[in-house]
Amino acid sequence: MLSACSNAQSPPLETEEALKHENILIVYLSRTNNTKAIAEIIQEQVGGTLVALELETPYPEDYKAIVAQVHSENETGYLPPLKTKIGNIQDYDTVFLGFPTWDMQLPPPMKSFLHAYDLSGKTVIPFNTNGGYGIGSSFETVNDLCPDANILKGFSMKGGLERDGILLAIKGDKRAEARTEVIEWLQSIQVL
Repeated sequence: MLSACSNAQSPPLETEEALKHENILIVYLSRTNNTKAIAEIIQEQVGGTLVALELETPYPEDYKAIVAQVHSENETGYLPPLKTKIGNIQDYDTVFLGFPTWDMQLPPPMKSFLHAYDLSGKTVIPFNTNGGYGIGSSFETVNDLCPDANILKGFSMKGGLERDGILLAIKGDKRAEARTEVIEWLQSIQVL
């Protein structure tokens, strides 16, 4: 489902600034809501449209089952069909891509998104949450799948560790810390 969320509480922006912010798309995949938390922080700072990636056939709830399925999809190159559709991708100049690290790679649903939508000529900005193992090859895969995009330095933060039953970790004090880190990152890439 497409979820267009706007920051209605913000004071009105100057016309040029408003247009700039309307041209931002924040697409994210989040199983335990850690990546969603970062996506929301980004939207609070830069505005834009927030879209959660959903699959036509959702992954299983069981952790071991999803790990096995994702591993198989990565091995075979299978791209799961997306329920999420974006009819106006051409209207966006900047696309933030948020995802967890799965199997030390870019998750198959994000690969599906990048195969379905041409981001040529756009500014693409990856962000990631992970269980402490880092980004793996995910940012490199974004580079490979968006050869004609301007890809900026990505952001990564440790979130939950589902294997150990730690789900949403970016909340409370950790969310405040994440907000500070996201703002610093956005400033460093000159988006804020």
